[in-house]
Amino acid sequence: MPAEFIKIYPQNPDERRIRQVVDVLRNGGLVIYPTDTVYGLGCDIYNSRAVEKIARIKGIKPQKNDFSFICYDLSHISDFARVDNSAFKIMKRVLPGPYTFILEATSAVPKLLNTNKKTVGIRVPDNNIARLIVKELGNPIVTTSIKDDDEIIEYSTDPELIYEKFQHQVDIVIDGGYGGNIASTIVKSDSDGFEIIREGLGDTTMFL
Repeated sequence: MPAEFIKIYPQNPDERRIRQVVDVLRNGGLVIYPTDTVYGLGCDIYNSRAVEKIARIKGIKPQKNDFSFICYDLSHISDFARVDNSAFKIMKRVLPGPYTFILEATSAVPKLLNTNKKTVGIRVPDNNIARLIVKELGNPIVTTSIKDDDEIIEYSTDPELIYEKFQHQVDIVIDGGYGGNIASTIVKSDSDGFEIIREGLGDTTMFL
């Protein structure tokens, strides 16, 4: 059965649609959703089979995954990562926003997402759809970017084309309007300060 293709408006998300997506996630389904940067593919972080399915779609071993996950807000982050005061102040300024923070992981991070790694990538995107899904679900969702096969355009931006490509691999594709084609800025934060791992969307001057 092909995936459902549902329209959700970022400025005024339909609660029934959000609950529909959350029901699918709770049952181990895979969802493609918009963020404030590129479209993401995700699942419930606590469903190991769903995480394994995403790894297969990406063509990697689950233990070698480099997935981040989406939190609703800063208080959500502290459950899964250790954040010192200086990092917290910066994160409070820029989140929600187009940043992925690589932080020291706590034991609350599921093992499949944290295999052989002591860090975890965390996002709080400035997108109501992604954040409300997480809020309704009650815990974070995995996020990994939807890449394009095109050599020039790295990320898929048209939800209808994304649906055509992934309709037999996922359970729901959310049309939240055209996505961006610049990924988030990745910033590693530890006791030594900040290190920019990848410059993407978002101002980086405060980390220098």
